[in-house]
Amino acid sequence: MSSGPNSGQVQDSPADAVTDAVLTASRLLVGVSARSISAVDDSITIPQFRMLVVLYALGPAKLTAVAEILHVNPSHVTRMARRLISANMVEQRVNPATHREAVLVLSETGEQTVTQVAMQQHRHIADIVERMPEQHRAYLVEALEAFSVAGRASPVSDVPDDWI
Repeated sequence: MSSGPNSGQVQDSPADAVTDAVLTASRLLVGVSARSISAVDDSITIPQFRMLVVLYALGPAKLTAVAEILHVNPSHVTRMARRLISANMVEQRVNPATHREAVLVLSETGEQTVTQVAMQQHRHIADIVERMPEQHRAYLVEALEAFSVAGRASPVSDVPDDWI
């Protein structure tokens, strides 16, 4: 039996319990991310933070490349970039490689924000792990590593960085 959205229904397969557990954990982790972002700068949304992380991982990037990685329309990235430029988190520069098109670059403020949020996330997750029974921690590491490997093998996993 599941305790998720299908409560009261019989599991269709052994993978259903795992799927429900991963969904529950993912909601917890989204909450950790939201709290971590808010602790550093409560004006940044989760999608905006994802864009900062993409730029942190890639370095200077064309708007279309960022949109492709985030799986959104370029117009959406344009709107987010404007907000992040106004907040001094992102800068728009001429592409040093071609000297023609513009690229988005993480500013020093944006880089510090990504680093500070990552530190907050680490603290929040460490607190949760500390509350886990010690005998479950090694199993969690093994299971999450296997989950991550399986996710990277997926055709939808074309993102270049583990953070995104």
